[in-house]
Amino acid sequence: MSVSNMASMTMSTATSTAAAASATSSAMSMSMGGSSTCKISMLWNWTTIDACFLSSSWHITSKGMFAASCIGVIFLVVSLEFFRRISKEYDLAILRQFQRKIAAQDSRRSPNCSTSCGIGSQLVMFRASPLQQLIRAVLHAATFGIAYIIMLLAMYFNGYLIICIFIGAGLGKFLCDWPAQRMTVRGLMADQKDHTIEEPTVCCG
Repeated sequence: MSVSNMASMTMSTATSTAAAASATSSAMSMSMGGSSTCKISMLWNWTTIDACFLSSSWHITSKGMFAASCIGVIFLVVSLEFFRRISKEYDLAILRQFQRKIAAQDSRRSPNCSTSCGIGSQLVMFRASPLQQLIRAVLHAATFGIAYIIMLLAMYFNGYLIICIFIGAGLGKFLCDWPAQRMTVRGLMADQKDHTIEEPTVCCG
């Protein structure tokens, strides 16, 4: 056997050994850490491990990571309801500020006149200041961005994630949109029937 044949056999043996070692290492890493590929489906699915959302960096490699993702999605939807409430409250605050300004102008105009001195009604144009409008635009952009991210997450059709979106929507509505309104009630003592509350009865036929 020539020297060249022996050298080629040695090189082929070394190559085969390296390939086998590489395959063994890959198999061990896959069995220990999971697959490195993302499982993305455009159909309804219940995928947990190896699921990817929005980007390859959001790659679920364990059940704990998937649970943390579900909790994060719930808080994301709650934050959407929070920004919606903040936007509504800020609009009401601007309106109340304008109403106080008009009331102060009326009091300075006629300090000795009661409300009965006014003749007819006056139409007043209201417009937010540039700073107030900028804050409104920032709040709207944040709300729109969060809603768009939630929509993209829902498009992965992962059942667990969609359930978390529903839970976050309900929890956010419960925590961030609890209405409390002031109202004036007149004539409560005018009639006995006016302040009588009838309890609903359940018929046990």
